[in-house]
Amino acid sequence: MAADTGSTARDPRIVVAGAGSIGCFVGGLLAAAGRDITLLVRPRVAAEVRAHGLTLTDLEGMARNVSADALTLSEDPACMEEADIVLVTAKSRSTAQIAREIAQYAPFSAPVVSLQNGVRNAPILRDRLPGRDVRAGMVGFNVVPMGQGCYHRATEGDVVIEAGPDALADVLRVPGLAASESDAIESIQWGKLLLNLNNALNALSGLPLQEQLRNRDWRKLMADQWTEALAVLRAAGIEPASFTPVPVAMVPRILRLPNFLFQRVASKMLAIDPQARTSMSYDLMENRPTEIDALQGEVLRLAEKAGKPAPVNAMVADVIKTAELAGEGLPNLTPAALRREIGRAG
Repeated sequence: MAADTGSTARDPRIVVAGAGSIGCFVGGLLAAAGRDITLLVRPRVAAEVRAHGLTLTDLEGMARNVSADALTLSEDPACMEEADIVLVTAKSRSTAQIAREIAQYAPFSAPVVSLQNGVRNAPILRDRLPGRDVRAGMVGFNVVPMGQGCYHRATEGDVVIEAGPDALADVLRVPGLAASESDAIESIQWGKLLLNLNNALNALSGLPLQEQLRNRDWRKLMADQWTEALAVLRAAGIEPASFTPVPVAMVPRILRLPNFLFQRVASKMLAIDPQARTSMSYDLMENRPTEIDALQGEVLRLAEKAGKPAPVNAMVADVIKTAELAGEGLPNLTPAALRREIGRAG
């Protein structure tokens, strides 16, 4: 059954496929608003939510409790057989597998929305789900897993999805979750990818995100990554959207400001929970593969195609992959140590 956002006998059934931190947070808020939600999750997450329900909080004081009875938990992709909408929130490395499961189980009429990092997930889904309504999307906030079913939104941001035939954003827009549609989703995704280039630096630093951003040496390394990436995107004819009050080209200059000026000019950038870390930090802490190939890896693929150098992004990708192989958690490196690695990557 296709999603009908107008008058219907029942709310559309929404399956959140690959529900980790983002999926549990988004799905939990939808369930709290009365939406019919199924979380397709791994056994560990299923056991945690069954035992504790979901507690959803944010840095502005929101606190929502969702009992396990208010949603459906499943470890079997066959749960998508009754889906009216599928939200894909899995890590990028699992996109192809999720696509196979959607093709096998989900009704052809069910729209599929990718709420994942990077820019290649929706194309992968479209390639493997020909003829279906597949939408790219962007989640503009960071979610921290706190344990015992608690997920904390540690930064501000909205959900934006690609515009299409049905007003899916109307279904996703509920208290605590702002959602909209855009005809420029690729530009929005690239703008978010620029911000997400810091995911790896935060993981390598071992610092909470706010503490890292208050350190000028880390910000200068962020700025160097950003400058490289912008040059690559310009060569590819891509115009990323800005997620700050200033144009994307000015962000490196702001990042390089002395601390007292940066804290005055970029106070919104520092509006982060003091203990928040990026998802890549949690990947290294829990000895999971990271999404480095969906972030720095995208910059490097474009750089190779355009014949543009990107030594800082190459170094960061190389050091993250070394940390993955080591399996020893957060490396706790310094900006100076990383700069010494530039030119050795690859």
